[in-house]
Amino acid sequence: MDGPHVVVWDITHACPLRCEHCYSEAGRRPARQLDRDDLLRVADAVIEMGPALVDLCGGEPLVVREIFEVAERLRGAGILVALYTGGWPLSAEMVPRLAESCDRVVVSVDGATAEVHDRLRGRAGSFDRAMRALELLDGAGDIRFAIDCAVMRSNFDQLASYCTDIAPRFSNLRRIGFEAATPFGLASRAGFALHELVTEEQWARLADDALRAELQALAPQSVLVETTDNRCVMMHPDDEIGPGSQAMFVEADGSVRAMTFYEGTVGNLRLEPWEVLWQRAIARWRDPVVTETLAPVRTMRQWADAVRTLDRHFASAEDLARIDNRPMYPLLVY
Repeated sequence: MDGPHVVVWDITHACPLRCEHCYSEAGRRPARQLDRDDLLRVADAVIEMGPALVDLCGGEPLVVREIFEVAERLRGAGILVALYTGGWPLSAEMVPRLAESCDRVVVSVDGATAEVHDRLRGRAGSFDRAMRALELLDGAGDIRFAIDCAVMRSNFDQLASYCTDIAPRFSNLRRIGFEAATPFGLASRAGFALHELVTEEQWARLADDALRAELQALAPQSVLVETTDNRCVMMHPDDEIGPGSQAMFVEADGSVRAMTFYEGTVGNLRLEPWEVLWQRAIARWRDPVVTETLAPVRTMRQWADAVRTLDRHFASAEDLARIDNRPMYPLLVY
């Protein structure tokens, strides 16, 4: 049977940062991190699916002691492995292990200046830590590494600076990806959607090849610039959705979400065969509540409203308690 081409694994919810837009609410909830045996059990279940790529995310995957063993196990099975990090805990000692275990390392940088990045990432010094992580990766010479930016209103006007100021600092940088921040997790809050998710004009710009070409012309020739409106993760019923083209999202405890970043799980890889969970996920995509809620969505604000509706419908009691305890953004909106 066809399975997912990509597996996104939030291997822990522990994180030293407190990002305002965190999709997994990392650092604000229990880490739910598995012990070594269960981590390897989930890794073996992922290998059995046969995806082309596994994205190791979080939380912050570099705080997981077994992260390199897990990555090496996946890569040893012929799967491409990408690790996503905020850069805070990355040390010189980790770089050789990253080179051995990962095909690509992606550092999240959500502002071209410390002022913007640190505010969005919720911790002073996080921009300097991210730059230091990029320096370490650049100095290794044998690691493919990239920068990802979650594009919001606060950093939209800084996109050119990534290409002219940041990219030239790292001679081995391969790629900069500008991706519209999506209304999942903390980014789905009504206040955040109103103040920080991109405007409709900005959303359209991110889908326009003209913006990508403008930014590409500013970047060093060795750096590929990509832009996306991230509509592909909405799972809008008007878009073609095929099982082989979708990602499986694995939470820190091995639970599988039915719809990538939307709340609501369909089981756990430690307890049930992946094929069963995948079929349940496919069924969820076609659930009438899903299709009827997403069908009218045309704007980012409408998408955020739809996410809140779906999250509340499919979330567990534990998830609902977490949703109800989300901090307001900002206070005056409510």
